[in-house]
Amino acid sequence: MKRTPNKTTVLNLQKKETNWHLIDAKDQILGKIAVKITDVLVGKDKAEYLPNQNWGDKVVVINTEQIDVTGKKMTDKIYYHNTLFPKGLRSENLQTLLKRKPEEVLKKAIYGMLPKNKLRKERMANLYIYVGDKHPHQAQLVK
Repeated sequence: MKRTPNKTTVLNLQKKETNWHLIDAKDQILGKIAVKITDVLVGKDKAEYLPNQNWGDKVVVINTEQIDVTGKKMTDKIYYHNTLFPKGLRSENLQTLLKRKPEEVLKKAIYGMLPKNKLRKERMANLYIYVGDKHPHQAQLVK
């Protein structure tokens, strides 16, 4: 019996299809929707998934101002920012950040869930977050 060597096939990134996904964040839990979006951005929902290549799709998220959280996170969850000046540590709770910049809350949650590697910035570029239900990607989403 003749033995054949094992062969590993590597898929070509130039031939990949990029799909567009529209996700409505209205009345959805922040963490649960962030996990779904992260899986699509990384490409874990595809059979061609490789951890060292960006096989993810583009995601458009609308209605981010109507996102929900469970428990007392609205008042207890605190986001920190340092201005790099002396006494420059600034803090803001989820409730005030959601009023001021609702898209930033979801963006921070997704950014923290993505793998910490060189592809993180490239994957975040495939994410489009909008307040309200109007967005400029209507032509890409039509299939």
